[in-house]
Amino acid sequence: MIVHLKDNISEQESLKIAEKLKAIVVRGKNNKLLVASSKMKSLPEEVADFVEESFVLSSDIQLASRDYMPETREIKIGKNYIGGSHNNTMVISGPCSVESEEQITSAAELLKELNISTLRGGCFKPRTSPYTFQGLGMEGLRLLGEMSDKYDLNIITEVKDATHVDAVIEHSDIIQIGAKAMYDHGILKKCGETDKPVLLKRGFGTTLQEFVQAAEFILSGGNDNVILCERGIRTFETKTRFTLDLCGVSFLKEYTNLPVILDPSHAMGYAYGVPDLARACTAMGVDGLLIEVHPDPSVAKSDAAQQLNYDEFKDLYKSLSAIAQAIGRTII
Repeated sequence: MIVHLKDNISEQESLKIAEKLKAIVVRGKNNKLLVASSKMKSLPEEVADFVEESFVLSSDIQLASRDYMPETREIKIGKNYIGGSHNNTMVISGPCSVESEEQITSAAELLKELNISTLRGGCFKPRTSPYTFQGLGMEGLRLLGEMSDKYDLNIITEVKDATHVDAVIEHSDIIQIGAKAMYDHGILKKCGETDKPVLLKRGFGTTLQEFVQAAEFILSGGNDNVILCERGIRTFETKTRFTLDLCGVSFLKEYTNLPVILDPSHAMGYAYGVPDLARACTAMGVDGLLIEVHPDPSVAKSDAAQQLNYDEFKDLYKSLSAIAQAIGRTII
């Protein structure tokens, strides 16, 4: 249940009401927004006079539910917007990992050439094997900061664990929580305490309910700027890296008020299939695409097989505008 308290309720009174309801007081809402378990279907009589409005929800998808907020949340990223009534599809691109100054400068120059505003690049890599490239860490963050300043680009990079979450929040424009960290409550809590946009990736063994409930941790912490990212789930299929759940995307668009971005690179796992998947995703009217591109994928230190080279990416990018235009959207 979501509860809006009356304006004349004091902070002390709101805390007492929250205690009675076993509810969370949402940060930054003047202590007037409370969220209790969805198992609560009616207000206790002793608090009813303090309540302006209440919303009974069918599950713990609450703040993210269209039954609570019918319109898609508007999120500002640099000078651009996604969600709301903007009908924008934001292309976010760059290498899987920041590997060197030369490599990330080359990627930034490509994006600037194509008028793409947001550069991705991993600095702290949650790898499956301890013997593979783990990222440049703080040096990678420094390089991304230089690219942001020099080329006027928004930066998205991934937080792997609690040891560097503050640094990623400080130095990025969008905080990415990867599939392997989706259940990390320390990261979710920290991201709820900032107002920066957070891109939350779906875990590859996670149901849609679990996925959106992870987003609820951030929303209930007071951060309204949450973006969902479908990046593929693990199924019985072995010929692709994962299976991109476009049915799940339809559910998210229908029942949640959060912008949805798709990551065809991680879903497919092989560069040959990324352009077709990206075009299909665009046709669904999503709010953004996350596409990996590298100056020479054959020597990439992580996820080499799925990264597009520059010519492949340019050809794909040219084709997206026409698809977006056909469904009344704009590629940004």
